[in-house]
Amino acid sequence: MNGDRPVFDWGWVFRNLDVIGERILQHLAFTGLAVGIGLVVSSLLAAAAIRWRALYGPITGLGGVLYTIPSLAMFVLLQPLVGIGFTNGLIALVTYTVLILTKNIYTGITGVPDEVREAADGMGYRPVRRFWEVELPLALPVIVAGLRIATVTVVGLVTVTAVLGLGGLGFFILDGFRRSVWFPTEIVVGAALSAVLAGLLDLGLLALQRILSPWRGAS
Repeated sequence: MNGDRPVFDWGWVFRNLDVIGERILQHLAFTGLAVGIGLVVSSLLAAAAIRWRALYGPITGLGGVLYTIPSLAMFVLLQPLVGIGFTNGLIALVTYTVLILTKNIYTGITGVPDEVREAADGMGYRPVRRFWEVELPLALPVIVAGLRIATVTVVGLVTVTAVLGLGGLGFFILDGFRRSVWFPTEIVVGAALSAVLAGLLDLGLLALQRILSPWRGAS
């Protein structure tokens, strides 16, 4: 108990269901935008690395360095360039997806056996058709595995963007600590729903993987 206030106040939860729903939608939208942009950027980088293999080391090396920078430090580093706000948070979140997605896209595509490509060529497949109908379907389990990791990572990091005033479920965690009287209900709601959201998105992507490549099963 905190004075007369319970450790977890269900009344507060029911009174604020509309606000909680709004914050969940904000969290989902920001996560989807960051992962979507990260997927596009990573696909271009992976395509360049597949075309010019010497680029793979520098691309993943730089991505690894950026990935190790703590999120709050990343916000500070980006502040002189884009200020504090939406763009800052989005760039930071996209940055954390690039290493994971680039490596998995590259590994998935380059991991397609040469004999499969040769068989497709022998059947008259042109390179573009071979990519979309043969190579990409075979690489999908590896690519989706990377997408799952990147998505769960971003869901967690979106909670930190609350310090930039960007909302999401991190708002509850920050607000719970900022109150003059510590209010653990908000903190628990923000943290628990972030974890549930990450789990549900991961399961959703796993289901998508099974649908798109049923012959491989779950990974």
